[in-house]
Amino acid sequence: MKTAVTELLGIEYPIIQGGMAWVGEYHLAAAVSEAGGLGIIGAASAPADIVREQIRKARELTSKPIGVNVMLLNPNADEVAKVIVEEGVEVVTTGAGSPAKFMEMWKAAGVKVIPVVASVAMAKLMERAGADAVVAEGMESGGHIGSATTMTLVPQVVDAVDIPVIAAGGIADGRGFAAAFMLGAQGVQMGTRFVVAKESIVHDNYKQKVIKARDIDSEVTGMSTGHPVRQIRNKMTREYLKLEKEGATFEELEYLTLGSLRKAVMEGDVVNGTLMAGQCAGMVNKEQTCRQIIQEIIQEASALLNK
Repeated sequence: MKTAVTELLGIEYPIIQGGMAWVGEYHLAAAVSEAGGLGIIGAASAPADIVREQIRKARELTSKPIGVNVMLLNPNADEVAKVIVEEGVEVVTTGAGSPAKFMEMWKAAGVKVIPVVASVAMAKLMERAGADAVVAEGMESGGHIGSATTMTLVPQVVDAVDIPVIAAGGIADGRGFAAAFMLGAQGVQMGTRFVVAKESIVHDNYKQKVIKARDIDSEVTGMSTGHPVRQIRNKMTREYLKLEKEGATFEELEYLTLGSLRKAVMEGDVVNGTLMAGQCAGMVNKEQTCRQIIQEIIQEASALLNK
């Protein structure tokens, strides 16, 4: 399946794995890349030497292109940006800010830069800064979200920029893939479906919560702080929303969630942990290998797009 995104990134299928903190580590990233998509190592707030180690371990498992997601608010972002160049990483996705200050260095090294955006204004800004493509991510997605839906955001971003647009948010099967292309996207980014991949190191408790999730099991916390996060509802989200309603301070709310994503991913704490997942969790009902996931989506989408 050739699109502007497969040509740009040198991959077989226009499917990118979301750069999820704790979840997007080298096992998953390498498996997605090896299966023909683009695997992404989520650097999150990790120090540069950990990111370097992750990249090298992924390289041992695949010779295909891999990417790194850089959260620009990470205090280690400057060092991580240099590691990406030193290790010859092919693609960078970015979130939480503008990568403009790294653009010259990355472009000189031949790194493809794909910021994740939640608005038309940010997409235009990223194109002017030199981005090779953008991920237009709707609020249906898991983790940190914007305010526009995928259905409304993607076509508006497509109309606003000349670079390829990758759709994200609520995409979990061939129907979502096909719909994204009908909206003008040239690729898709998925997170929730890959959380439950066999190669994902996510604790089975977390995986089972995603697999058993219904359409109404998604909750957004942090609206009052300006940092909304979508996750699967549990005791922690109920407590968080109660505190928000009572007017708790940002510090009190932050303390409640401190280390909670790691607890969920690594320890399987599904009661007090943060179970980041998109609204499409209700459509994810089985654990498969990354290759099976990608093949199934491409087959479904091809049948729909070729009707």
